[in-house]
Amino acid sequence: MGRNSDGATTVVMARPSRLRSLGVVALILVAAMAGAGRLGDFLPSLPNPFGSETIDRTQPALLQSLADLSEYHAATANFQVIVDTEKDTKFVPSFIRGEHTVYVAGGSVDAIVDFSRLDDRSIQVSPDRTSVTVVLPAPIVADPAVDPKESRVVSRDRGVLDRIGSAFSDNPSTERPLVLAAEAKMRDAAIASDLRAKAEQNTRKMLEGMLGALGYTNVTVSFSSSPA
Repeated sequence: MGRNSDGATTVVMARPSRLRSLGVVALILVAAMAGAGRLGDFLPSLPNPFGSETIDRTQPALLQSLADLSEYHAATANFQVIVDTEKDTKFVPSFIRGEHTVYVAGGSVDAIVDFSRLDDRSIQVSPDRTSVTVVLPAPIVADPAVDPKESRVVSRDRGVLDRIGSAFSDNPSTERPLVLAAEAKMRDAAIASDLRAKAEQNTRKMLEGMLGALGYTNVTVSFSSSPA
């Protein structure tokens, strides 16, 4: 703004290039204040367009991940056992009263590792998160499962009185004691076998692969004392 030789007031407009320069300077000042965290002091009612956002992509807790496995059927053994039973009556000949049965049973027994029993003491992770040690309960021998398709009575001799009174002797319920006896034999055989050692080996291999995929380069898996 100025006055000419006649004393009149004259308005002088800023050139476009000068306005552009002022705009660039203003943007630089705004960016500088945003970087210093001072933008909110001048514009408290407006969100900071240069604000940062933190996204948490942390993996679920390792303990919870393992506990979700619950019961891990680590190994299975298949068995065939023979149950040979004889029932006699004192002072009565067996051809009159008695029963001799031979039952062949096929089935399987699993060794199970119970991951649901893990606690904070069960898993130790190194500060640099490259090594992990896992202590598991010893594998247990599960209840045997007798397969009806693989089991049958191969021989049954009864006395005269037993044959007369056993019209329903082929009813499956009459074979229940034989099945229970077969299950007991399978369980004893599983305990005497290397089933639990195989379960430990399979579990260790599974966890080494699983934890290795999560980035642990050194995985140690051990088991507590075997159950009696």
